Amino acid sequence: FDSSHLSLVREDGALDLYHGGLRAIDSGGNVIFDHVDYREYYKYITEEVRNWSYMKFPFIRSRGHIDGWYRVGALSRINTCGFIDTPEADKAMHEFKSVTRGLPNHMTLAYHWARMVELLHCVENIERLLNDPDLQGTELMVRGERASEGVGVIEAPRGTLIHHYKVDENDLVTFCNLIVSTTNNNEAMNRAVRKVAQDHISGKPVITEGMLNHVEAAVRAYDPCLSCATHAIGKMPLEIEMYGPGGELIDRKGQYLNGP
Repeated sequence: FDSSHLSLVREDGALDLYHGGLRAIDSGGNVIFDHVDYREYYKYITEEVRNWSYMKFPFIRSRGHIDGWYRVGALSRINTCGFIDTPEADKAMHEFKSVTRGLPNHMTLAYHWARMVELLHCVENIERLLNDPDLQGTELMVRGERASEGVGVIEAPRGTLIHHYKVDENDLVTFCNLIVSTTNNNEAMNRAVRKVAQDHISGKPVITEGMLNHVEAAVRAYDPCLSCATHAIGKMPLEIEMYGPGGELIDRKGQYLNGP
């Protein structure tokens, strides 16, 4: 399914995991905003509360809560960046983008391919960092002036991670706002599950193990912290309920609900 995408990008448009500004593109690859100061993220991104979920639903302010939702993570980073500054990964990125002829790739399972491109980039970067003067230096602490407010944004493996804190004169936290990667992908994960339900569950009399596997594959593509918290390789607690048009429960099925 089509969506917007968000990530940090370097000033020259390169893939960057730690520095740069925020870039958002729409489903056609058109830039919504580019290299905005991440310390002012709240001017561009806000969150919606829905009464059926404990997680909020972030969206881009200028596009509204219906059309403004977006995805983050490896797929989004490859979609939003202009190039990768290591040769083999950049070559792999162009191969990745050739599948959609340069347009953003919206295929959920393409997250895994995008992760492989990023892994190649990281391997190439390791060789570069082995001789980095900052890492080889003796200065172990960066000194700066005390501030009562701070915003930090990085590209975590799962996607864009925003931390915003304010403290008082005693350094006690008075304000804290976190928009973590899984929250950023909340709408996308829900839509992925709905797509699976439409394609594999709707109209069927019972829920099969194959249906459960399709749902799990769709959710796991986003690598949400909900799955890694189970500490079980290849096993994710999952329960699906099927309701008829009148609201009656038709079937209920789950797996690994009591642990691995």
